[in-house]
Amino acid sequence: MRRALLFAVAFLVATPLHAEEAAIPMAVNAAPIAHFQIGSRETRFGPLEFVGGLSLTSPADHFGAFSSFRFASPGAEFIGVADTGFWFFGRLTRDAAGKPIGFADFSMQAMVDGNGATTREKWTTDAEGIALKDGLATVSFERVQRIADFQVVRGAMGAAVRDLDFLVPRRELRNNRGFETIAYAPEGGRLGGARVAVAERSIDGKGNCFAAVLEGPGKGIFTVARHDGFDITDGAFLPDGDLLLLERRFSLADGVAMRLRRIEGEGIRPGALADGPVLLTADMGYQIDNMEALDVWVREDGATMVSVMSDDNHSLLQRNLYLEFRLVEE
Repeated sequence: MRRALLFAVAFLVATPLHAEEAAIPMAVNAAPIAHFQIGSRETRFGPLEFVGGLSLTSPADHFGAFSSFRFASPGAEFIGVADTGFWFFGRLTRDAAGKPIGFADFSMQAMVDGNGATTREKWTTDAEGIALKDGLATVSFERVQRIADFQVVRGAMGAAVRDLDFLVPRRELRNNRGFETIAYAPEGGRLGGARVAVAERSIDGKGNCFAAVLEGPGKGIFTVARHDGFDITDGAFLPDGDLLLLERRFSLADGVAMRLRRIEGEGIRPGALADGPVLLTADMGYQIDNMEALDVWVREDGATMVSVMSDDNHSLLQRNLYLEFRLVEE
């Protein structure tokens, strides 16, 4: 209960830090997380097998607030966005057995406007989701609702090259509950590699979350079923075309919980209500925090891997975590 209350205070009062314009190299300290469930050596949680995790700290001021990330190379090089208006880059390091052991070559750079300057405004730089393809990063923003494309140039990220039509009427998007997920569907699937955006808690009259396929043969608005008070914080497509969503629930009494839900790909079509089974639910009896970021990647041996990260809200009472699972298809 005490841990839940401390988390609640941090969640409610966390204040974003101001940005610096130059890219900032950062040393990252990583403490291993050997077991996902506190007090247990169990590694299997439904269809997910826990591989390993890290608790991450840095003496650098702007480190943290991670909202979304994508691997540029499977399980190694990555790029992400922080909701304080920063890009982050780095490389996940591993031991001889393939377990994660640290972050290397890590840096952060403030987002800039069309004049090449930082706005220093949370209102316009609340980055929540990222998709990555062919040197192009597509980022979704809350508050001032926006989805935009950026050319990826590490250490010299510039202004957006274009804004995208996100299809959902702007009036339907809640101030701080907009698009948390932007993800590419598989190239060879029914959606033909289209980008799909899903809102955190911008809901229709039936209480379901707005979403959209932004391009291609399946272009159009759909909704995602919302259950049990969980909000969507990120998502990525599985190789078979299903959409894996990371979800979070928070209360003052119980603290935070996370959930992974598999949305059936066939339900992602204009006018449809998409839904699917829960794969994992974890509360504060597990090594979680404010889980906000997710990516799916394929290991060299063909295993489908799921990586999640947390947003510490720049609070001393919260943690930046990296957790890694193998999806066991049976």
